[in-house]
Amino acid sequence: MLFLDRNMDSLNITIVFATHDGEVVTLVCFALMNRLPRLQALAPGSMETSGRLQWEVSVATDKVMRLPSLTVDPTMVFAMILLTDIVDQVFVAKNWIFCVSGHPRVENERDVLKRFQPRSPYLRPLVDEIQDPAKPTTIVLKYLESDLLEASIQQPLNRKEIKHVLKCILQALSVMHEDGYVHTDVKLNNIFVNFEKKRDTMRFSDIQLGDLGGSYPQDSKWAKSGTPIGAPIWSSPEVLMETPWNTATDIWSFGAVVIGLLYGGDFNIFRPKDVRYGDEKYNLEVVKSQFRYFGPFPPKVREIFDDETVTSILYLMEVIPPEAMTPFRFVTERELIKEDKQFVLKIMQMDWRDRPTAKELLQDEWFRAE
Repeated sequence: MLFLDRNMDSLNITIVFATHDGEVVTLVCFALMNRLPRLQALAPGSMETSGRLQWEVSVATDKVMRLPSLTVDPTMVFAMILLTDIVDQVFVAKNWIFCVSGHPRVENERDVLKRFQPRSPYLRPLVDEIQDPAKPTTIVLKYLESDLLEASIQQPLNRKEIKHVLKCILQALSVMHEDGYVHTDVKLNNIFVNFEKKRDTMRFSDIQLGDLGGSYPQDSKWAKSGTPIGAPIWSSPEVLMETPWNTATDIWSFGAVVIGLLYGGDFNIFRPKDVRYGDEKYNLEVVKSQFRYFGPFPPKVREIFDDETVTSILYLMEVIPPEAMTPFRFVTERELIKEDKQFVLKIMQMDWRDRPTAKELLQDEWFRAE
């Protein structure tokens, strides 16, 4: 079971497991800390035992071990493995439990998944919702072994795998976009995978887009007001410039995913080199990179941007003159084959109105070519 308590600076997580002995608890805790490397353990506290089992933990024992609290950054997405089986005294992970006290993301993810998961096998599904206790809202999501960022770092995907993965993600986005919903956080580490046991033809047995806690309709107050969403290096120019956004912002993020998979590893073309995440200039440096590779903005953006945004665009044109730009279209075939480059250029349009839809991309000839 996972319990989270919010305070001003952090979230305290208390993990509760049923187990045969303390040694197994230690192994489980170690595995979780490896999966979430930013977790920092507090000073070890005394173990407490209780005579009852936690929800859905099927174990032949009457012990429940309470582990010391852990402190994490409150901006992180919180995940926990629900352990339901023991095989030779080794826990087998079955699902993820999400629970953040007083935060709307969990309830929103539940509602969005209930709406869309029956229509797409490529969205990470809601498995259950814990009713007792009713508050805070706690949901159980399907467990998948890894995500695409981790998988790509371990071994870059081949072309067949890349195209298969991208079609799955486009199908999920197409379903959401049909109803005007924006995922808002499409990125490699939000695409979850299971691995094939026999990898003769395909590396992944399951591919599912997850983390829908920030998904909202494009006519919501958040979209209309240009509320910042997602991770900056995966976000569209309109999001970073805090202008109204819609489903087309997901298409830009999808394009960044395409680039990342084609180059492999932890590559992100928009990651600033000299500014760290959290610096007040970070978003500006990301927009500069977008402008440098895929700019300039076409003059017609005056139709959709206010005067303040237009002024910002003029500033970009001043600080990044044509001779300082490094257009993606000049990437050589030694780096990226022509068909791949053209597919990327079709997607990465600075004016969101020029981007293809997810449905249109699913029909693109790039997917049919070998």
